[in-house]
Amino acid sequence: MLKTPISRICITCIILVLMLHSSDAKSQDLSMYKKDVLTSKKGNLPYRILLPKNYNPSVKYPLILFLHGSGERGNDNEAQLTHGADLFLKESVRRDYPAIVVFPQLAKDHLWSSFESNNTSPRVFNYPEKPEKVKHQELLKALIKKLKNQFNLDSNRFYVGGLSLGGMGTFEIVYNNPKLFAAAFPICGGANAKIAKHISNPSWWIFHGTEDRVVPPEYSQQMYDALKQAGADVKLTLYPNVEHDSWTNTFAEPDLLKWLFSKSL
Repeated sequence: MLKTPISRICITCIILVLMLHSSDAKSQDLSMYKKDVLTSKKGNLPYRILLPKNYNPSVKYPLILFLHGSGERGNDNEAQLTHGADLFLKESVRRDYPAIVVFPQLAKDHLWSSFESNNTSPRVFNYPEKPEKVKHQELLKALIKKLKNQFNLDSNRFYVGGLSLGGMGTFEIVYNNPKLFAAAFPICGGANAKIAKHISNPSWWIFHGTEDRVVPPEYSQQMYDALKQAGADVKLTLYPNVEHDSWTNTFAEPDLLKWLFSKSL
């Protein structure tokens, strides 16, 4: 019979304890995003909200609205925190960029924006020139109204971002509210380039991976080109050899929040 050295057993146990502790700590951190639900005549919208550290109701805070991708749809009011939520929990971020951060959750089989696509690889998307207001765009509008009534928000510093399906929703929510947001950061999303003049008011930072076959980078490139031509304050970051998960690179951008919080209406 082979005998396992005691030291090896101890090391294995320590690693397992550290892994469990790390998982518990992450879950505990995400619990700082409090659960709430928008209830309206048009439906319900679950969301998670993170208040600034040492929140002071007499202080006006920026609002950050983040729209998740298709894989996080549902009604558990948890999955939408899978990507991006950790960024706003960092101690340095909470210290240097105090804001009210909101992650709404899209219902299963619903969309943040209006488009048609096929199942080829790479996929082809057809974005309408005049987007129709989908149900959850109306719910987002109602959510923002609720937050305005509930918190002391700086109306000159509303920011919106999203990834994949949420990146598309980012373009569309600005289309539906062209003077509401000071800045937007869509990740691996897209829209019809003909809407560029209508959404040129906020500043834009667009992100995409060059090897993305789920949502090809040409859709971000087209939006960048059109926004640039429309006179918008816009920049584009393409990550070489990165596939659909370009949000990992985006959330690691050292200047993302510095850029975002520098924008104001």
